[in-house]
Amino acid sequence: MTKPPLTLYLAAPRGFCAGVDRAIKIVELAIAKWGAPVYVRHEIVHNKFVVDGLREQGAVFVEELDECPDDRPVIFSAHGVPKSVPAAAQARQMVFVDATCPLVSKVHIEAERHFENGLQMVMIGHAGHPETVGTMGQLPEGEVLLVETAEDVAGLTPRDPERLAFITQTTLSVDDTIGIVAALQARFPAIVGPHKEDICYATTNRQAAVKEIAGRIDAMLVIGAPNSSNSRRLVEVARAAGCDYAQLIQRASDIDWRALEGIRAVGLSAGASAPEVLIDEVIDAFAQRFDLTREIVETAVEHVEFKVPRVLRTPA
Repeated sequence: MTKPPLTLYLAAPRGFCAGVDRAIKIVELAIAKWGAPVYVRHEIVHNKFVVDGLREQGAVFVEELDECPDDRPVIFSAHGVPKSVPAAAQARQMVFVDATCPLVSKVHIEAERHFENGLQMVMIGHAGHPETVGTMGQLPEGEVLLVETAEDVAGLTPRDPERLAFITQTTLSVDDTIGIVAALQARFPAIVGPHKEDICYATTNRQAAVKEIAGRIDAMLVIGAPNSSNSRRLVEVARAAGCDYAQLIQRASDIDWRALEGIRAVGLSAGASAPEVLIDEVIDAFAQRFDLTREIVETAVEHVEFKVPRVLRTPA
């Protein structure tokens, strides 16, 4: 039977970013150095395939530090943790390694600097997301006010409207954040922003590639976990750019083939915590069903690399 023709537009960049790559390496190197089990507080990155693979190597994933024994190493996830967590680990004399993405750590440092200058912080982020919890936990309670939407800005009651600064989660929608920042600046003209945008290069680049593809396709698939903020934003960006059918899938088995009947062009991207093996799996699934033409749509080239902590660069 003749396969129907289909063009698959592959977003570039897509998949792993430097922070995710570093975080996974940290777990693997910790297991190699100290042996299994190594404990990890929260999923190291938001991807089930990655987490399951590390679990098979000897990583034990927990949600809180009190689930870890004193005598085994613990790693803090790429999303960052409140200051209270490493403080508790130190008090218990635990060996711990912080896998916080350096671009998230940059936001933490920024928040502290503003706090030391007497400014109260407004954080643009998603309530309950580990990165937001970690960033807000860098400062004393009440020093960080959270907004999720432009509408939330009207309800803010800062201590002093003239002494404010804002920071953002690194994985937000670039376009949505512009609107929230505009609302903050309109209501609080003296508010201080970051020297350089907090939304990370990987989030920005992946969203730009999806926008570039959106006008050419009938459907967009984004590989990523349901709890992955940057992956979910890619789906929203595709819809906002005019692609009516945009879906988040964890792997090829999640594709709704009936929904794709009769289409001629599909876009494919992947969140920053989705490995290339899952992207290849989806491409193969399309190749089995369609006479496939692949087109790479590249909007940026990434050369970012982050070193692992020094403790893991030396033998045990």
